[in-house]
Amino acid sequence: VQLQASGGGLVQAGGSLTLSCTTSERIQASKAVGWFRQAPEKEREFVAAINWNGSKTYYRDSVKGRFTASRDLFKNMVYLQMNNLKIEETAVYYCAARSPEPVDYSKKYYYTGEYNYWGQGTLVTVSS
Repeated sequence: VQLQASGGGLVQAGGSLTLSCTTSERIQASKAVGWFRQAPEKEREFVAAINWNGSKTYYRDSVKGRFTASRDLFKNMVYLQMNNLKIEETAVYYCAARSPEPVDYSKKYYYTGEYNYWGQGTLVTVSS
């Protein structure tokens, strides 16, 4: 397993969680990472993304101002801090990697087909 998302759990609406994505060293270099989520009976959707060195982040409109993607290059870790969670954000959250990061990543970060490595997801349940 080259990617592993963790940190999911049960949280009340308005609460916070931080997800972590562990990446294997082999794909650490030049790797962009995206976060996606999939709710039951729904399509997988883009949530956030971060470029290879953390200098650029991207978010879907509905999470802007509440979610923050970050990374620790030394620890090979990528994080998704989620604040003020909403019930409708209950889903399995996945991290995915694109290695190497393409020069036009800023135009493709939201597309699931852009990523060539996927980890197992972690379930986030937001209760009322």
